[in-house]
Parts: sequence; C-alpha cells; structure tokens
Amino acid sequence: MTKPKLLNVGIDLGTSRSVIACDNGMRMFLPSYVGFPKDRVSQKMLGKEVVFGEETLKHRMSLEFYRPIEAGVLKHSDDPDKDPEGYRKTVEVARTLLAHLVEQATAEEEGDVVIRGVIGAPALASRKNKKALLDISKGIFETVMIASEPFCVAYGLGHLSNALVIDIGAGTVDLCRMHGTVPDEADQITTFKAGDTIDQVFYELITKKYPEAGLTVNMVKRFKEENATVSDHGDAIFINLPVNGKPEMLNVTEELREACREIVPHIVAGIKKLVATYDPEFQNELKNKVILAGGGSQIIGLAKEIEDFMNAALGSGRVTRIEEPLYAGANGALMLAKDMPEEYWYELSEA
Repeated sequence: MTKPKLLNVGIDLGTSRSVIACDNGMRMFLPSYVGFPKDRVSQKMLGKEVVFGEETLKHRMSLEFYRPIEAGVLKHSDDPDKDPEGYRKTVEVARTLLAHLVEQATAEEEGDVVIRGVIGAPALASRKNKKALLDISKGIFETVMIASEPFCVAYGLGHLSNALVIDIGAGTVDLCRMHGTVPDEADQITTFKAGDTIDQVFYELITKKYPEAGLTVNMVKRFKEENATVSDHGDAIFINLPVNGKPEMLNVTEELREACREIVPHIVAGIKKLVATYDPEFQNELKNKVILAGGGSQIIGLAKEIEDFMNAALGSGRVTRIEEPLYAGANGALMLAKDMPEEYWYELSEA
C-alpha cells in the first residue's frame, strides 16, 4: 500500500482574517466571516448553503452572519457552560471556516493526504480557549499543535533570542519576548486594545463630529485599513459618507489619528513590563529589537510613535515592522509544524 502523504499547514485563525500556509507552497487568506442563507429565496439567489469571507459582507442582508472569533479566540470558549448552545454553534461555524480554508489550500493535492497543523493563538490563551481550537480541528487534522501567535511570528523570522515581537491583530495585541527557548507565561502579554478598538473609537468620533452621517463600524473599518496613521504629517484625510442620503467628503484626519493612537499606551506598558522583568544584562538588546507584526503594524508612523514612548520611558528603543505582516504568523506556524518533535503534537483521534 502507498503511504499517505504528510502535509504540514500553519494557521493564523484571526478575529478579522484567517490565513493558511502549506508546505506544498500554497497559501491564502480570507476574512473570518461565515454566512448561511436566511431562507429559500436567499439560498436560490446565492446558489450555495454557506458563504465565506468578503462574500458574506456583500450579501449580509440575506444571511445569518457569524464572526466566530472574538478577541483572538472562539466566542464563548472562556466559559462554554454559560451558553452551551452558543458555544456549540460557534464551534460548528468555526470548524466550517477552518475546513473551508484547508480545503481551498489543499485542493490540488492528489491521493491520500494526512494533514497536521499548527494553529496560532493569543499569547495568553487559556486552556479552555485552546481546547476550543482542538474541538474545531477534529475531522480536519490528524494531529495539531496550538502555539502562541507572536512566538510563531518570531520563529518564522528567525528572531529567537533577545527580541520582542508585538503582533497587532483585530482582537488582541500580543507581546512576546524571545530568549532562545519556548516562551512561558512570564514572557508574554496580551492586551485587548487592538484593531477592533480602533474601529469602535473611530466610529464614535465620526458619529460625534458628523451626527447626520450614515455609517457602520464595518464601513469605517475598511477605510481605516487603507488610511490608518498616527503621524502628524501628511495630507488631510477625507471619507465619503452619505449625509441625509447624499454622499459628502468629510474630513476625519484628527479622528483617525486619535483612534489609531488608542492602542499605543497599552503596547508601551507591555513593553515596559517585559523589559523591566528581563535579565538586566540583556535589556538593551531587547529594547533595540522590537518587531511589529500583524495587520496593525502597517499603521503609518506607529513604529516611530512607540520608539518615542520608549525613549521617554526606557531611555532607548528601536522598533521595526516586518515586510509581510499578513502571512508572518501562518509562515511561522508552518515552520514549527516542520520542526517540532512528536511530543509537541496532540493526537485528535485520541481526543
């Protein structure tokens, strides 16, 4: 008999986007949204029983819309017993999303394939959060490993010693210091002031300034992703919104900067804590190798803003952002899948 092919995959199952990288060279992403037609009419219009990613936003009026990941973890996974039906539905939707992602990335594989995956999770995800990821992996992976998302980023970039990785996502900002070993709880910090916080603050500031404008959080989220900045330099920033039904160009320069700056004090507080509790002999090296990753790392001027805070609070600091933020977590997870010995893997067939 022919031995099944082993395929390693790395997964970044994010609040806003989910990303996969495979050792067959395939990689892709899609927004972490799932939709099911509300009735027979919407099912006939869409021609399918489930919709993913951007298509769910396009047809959300016709769908039961789900965003199963919240603050970097499955909804209800902190206390599944509090809302067992809500947790059951979340697991079902998240498994559907994960299965779709894996199917799309492995569609060209032929013959028997055994898939094992590493899934990135927030730095301080609880045991219950991690169990939820194991639950959705059943039937998709043969074996699985749950790893800290910033650790995946650091591993993929080869920054394994005296480096501090900051992964800025939609649901969480995760900080992880590397010192040549697998990081433990003391090496990591998670803050929930992240991309979703920026979206909500930006929405509230625009609503306050232009109360007659028609907008949703999703509308400002898309605009933020294309224009996010904390820099005091640059041109004025305008957004096209309907005001009493008529489109108008509205100046939101200061509102966008203020919203984006909302996350900076929380990031700097995390940096200060991880530096202050590090071996004094290596603190300068750590301060000078701070790496920004994740979608939020692309905010214009953010690296400089954090450096300024570090210089004031810690005497020095050097911050760089990675070149490929979208795939960094999944790429690192894939590298872990290739390198980690068997004792790190969880056999789903035994769960």
